[in-house]
Amino acid sequence: MHIMTKEQEYAKAMDTYHRNPLYNKLALVVSAVVVFLQAVTLTGIEWDMPPVAYALCLVVAYLVTDFINGLVHMFMDNNNNYTSIIGPLIAVFHLHHKHPLYKDRHPAMIYILESGSKNWLVVYLSLVIFAQNYSAMAPSLNFTLVMVGVLSSFAEVSHYLCHNSFSPAVQFLQRWGVLLRPGHHARHHEADNVNYAFLNGVTDPLLNAIAHRTCNGYMTRSDLHVKSYTGGQSSNRA
Repeated sequence: MHIMTKEQEYAKAMDTYHRNPLYNKLALVVSAVVVFLQAVTLTGIEWDMPPVAYALCLVVAYLVTDFINGLVHMFMDNNNNYTSIIGPLIAVFHLHHKHPLYKDRHPAMIYILESGSKNWLVVYLSLVIFAQNYSAMAPSLNFTLVMVGVLSSFAEVSHYLCHNSFSPAVQFLQRWGVLLRPGHHARHHEADNVNYAFLNGVTDPLLNAIAHRTCNGYMTRSDLHVKSYTGGQSSNRA
């Protein structure tokens, strides 16, 4: 029996992605569901805390979001299981190293469209809605969990601006650590197995320690599988 190389498995997974509408249209469905669920969670916030409490919760949510999305990024970058049922989704995800620039779009469209890559967020937001309706969550926890869901999509906007924007306002927010700095994120594309966070990168020291202990890196694995691929790319990349 012929055993395919990883490069061949990758090419086959990409072919499946482009030919099978269950895969290549899934992102549009997921993006719509995610944005809808985010709106539902926002309606479940109890607006009865002092302003300083909301500010503190937002800081916590920022840190948690940066870390969680970095973990997901780490898992996907190091996942080469192209023959699994989610293999085509793993394969198309790896294209972001080959084509780091996005098509120029309004940030609002990036927020919506790039949410389609976050299948895990559908489960997370559904659990938050369940907790809002069937548990006695503290208002602070409720607000924090909702913000993690919203900021997980906003992280995609921060990543987009890091690659595509030279706006003075964006650069100001990057300097102050609100958005992801290009110089910081560049290490993820230039080195191996580092700087997976992409909201503002503040949790990268912790993520890098985890990656060092648990991952083999992407430059000698998934990046090489993508490099040999000559077919189509994801629709949101330049």
